Amino acid sequence: MSRRLNRPTPLRGSNGAAFGPDGRLYVAQFLAGQISAVDLATGDVEVIVPPGGPVEAPDDLAFAPDGAMHVVDLVPGRVWRRATDGTFSLVTDRVRLPNGIAFAGDRLFVNEMIRDGRLLELRAGAEPVVLTGGLAMGNAMQTGPDGRLYYPHMITGEVYRIDPDGGEPELVAADVHEPVAVRFDRAGTLLVLSRGAAGVVTRIDPDSGARSLITSGVVGLDNAAVDDDNRVFVTSFASGGVTELHPDGRTREVVPHGLTGPWGITIDLGGTVHAADHYRLARAQEPDTDVATTELLHFAHAVAADGDLLHLTSQYGQVNTYDRRSRTVRARAGGLDQPLGIAVAADGALVVAESGAGRVLAIAADDTVTVLADGLGRPAGVAVHDGHCYVTDEERGTVVRLADGVPLPLLEGLDAPQGIAVSAGRVFVAETGRRRLVSADARTGGDLTATALPAAAPPHRHRPALVAHGLPGVPRPFAGLAAATDGSLHLAADGEGAILRLSATGEPA
Repeated sequence: MSRRLNRPTPLRGSNGAAFGPDGRLYVAQFLAGQISAVDLATGDVEVIVPPGGPVEAPDDLAFAPDGAMHVVDLVPGRVWRRATDGTFSLVTDRVRLPNGIAFAGDRLFVNEMIRDGRLLELRAGAEPVVLTGGLAMGNAMQTGPDGRLYYPHMITGEVYRIDPDGGEPELVAADVHEPVAVRFDRAGTLLVLSRGAAGVVTRIDPDSGARSLITSGVVGLDNAAVDDDNRVFVTSFASGGVTELHPDGRTREVVPHGLTGPWGITIDLGGTVHAADHYRLARAQEPDTDVATTELLHFAHAVAADGDLLHLTSQYGQVNTYDRRSRTVRARAGGLDQPLGIAVAADGALVVAESGAGRVLAIAADDTVTVLADGLGRPAGVAVHDGHCYVTDEERGTVVRLADGVPLPLLEGLDAPQGIAVSAGRVFVAETGRRRLVSADARTGGDLTATALPAAAPPHRHRPALVAHGLPGVPRPFAGLAAATDGSLHLAADGEGAILRLSATGEPA
């Protein structure tokens, strides 16, 4: 068996949550592209809507009085109805980044997670009806005991309410830190979830405005659901899982947290394995336990260790440097076209695969950007060893070594090579299309070997857009690979949410 450095979670990235007619908690999984149901008594998780169907990027859901599940499909801008027999029908595709969804009786409402977003009523066979606009990025909302719709403005830190028939929105609460969801408990208290690292929930009396804080410690709260016994269950966009939250801040893990990807990985000189996990930087805690969050850093897709520094790329165009001692972030480059793999050269320069532009870049200490090579297909992973730069080309199925800006073929005929590492004179490549670890002589490309990767492949699905309405959509997968000083290899097993440690030969360690 392979050696996993963390415990995978069956809920990789947990977002909107609502109780279904069967009493289970249904959870939308935006990054995974699926919807699961959780038995809160046992913690068992069943995938109800798998990836590959009509729903691409589910972010929230609500049940109608007739038991039908309604789902917001954020990136493509659709709202779906799933009947009790499992069949889907499209409610509307006329919404920009739909997020919050709620019923008031049998009337369906959604809001938009976008600047100057709208709150809409959706009616069968009719155009959406706009109740109000000007939302500073809406999110999870709910009908209150007074029959009005309560919803957050994430950017401005406010909560509003509005009558389902329209009218002027009323400010309920201001100065709430990054409100991501509003819910009511059975006593009528308003619960406002904040999306930061501390997992803060603000309890507000909607009549008097009196408030108190609960610090849950759940990183990246996303949504909540309250059962008939007034128990509160919360989800996390950053670490997935489901947690029961008590009024005094105590928590009970119902479904374990874990990695949402991972994407890129790196190993520092102390042997700590760091993962770029889209919404955060995480650390593996072996053996077979949870991962620890180093920092919430949106959006992290590849990482390279350099002393106390961790250099990061984001597919949305940025390269940043995170200082672990000061916990500060320095912007190194922006406006790039889907940067992915990153490595550190001997002179301290950052070497970056600019995947969307077919280039490999160098970022100097003063942040000057130069082109090392261009004309590639889709460069994905980069590695620097003994003064040489090695690059995988996911589109062309090759590995090249750069020589004075010229890409010299080292390996050809691969199927979607991504992560790359060099150790003991050999180059190792994660060939994701065939689920193999390929190894060859780093100088000649000879002595080729291939070993089956002991990890599940990501499910086949239509890949949602990377960017929608100028905001981040769903990132492309990336199976990072890193070599430790003892010669072992570490693989980002993005098909199962784990980091695998392999021996120097590529066999499970």
